[in-house]
Amino acid sequence: MDKFEVRCSQGASGASILNLSGPLTLNTLFEFQDQLRKEQGNALIIVLSDVPYMDSAGLGAILSAYASCQRHGKRFALANVSQRVMSLLHVSKVDSLVPRYESVEAAEKDWGVKAGSA
Repeated sequence: MDKFEVRCSQGASGASILNLSGPLTLNTLFEFQDQLRKEQGNALIIVLSDVPYMDSAGLGAILSAYASCQRHGKRFALANVSQRVMSLLHVSKVDSLVPRYESVEAAEKDWGVKAGSA
């Protein structure tokens, strides 16, 4: 089985950043879900550059995190989405639903502009 890891950090904006590495599948998603439950910040960025593939359970966990952020008024973004995971988002027709950025910095910059213009 491929090793899965979640590394947590905090961005310049105060966002919780979860860097995932390894496949996000039914066999590995429990560590991801456990970490999601611990996050208390006002924003969540999930970095997927080191996720080589994701199955439907992994996609469901990402969408659940997005929905939870929406319900609680938190910002949410995916960053550095790998090409294979991007293909899954496209095929499942959620690529236009979930906010995606090229980098964590791009997400935080966009959020800063939006917050400053409100």
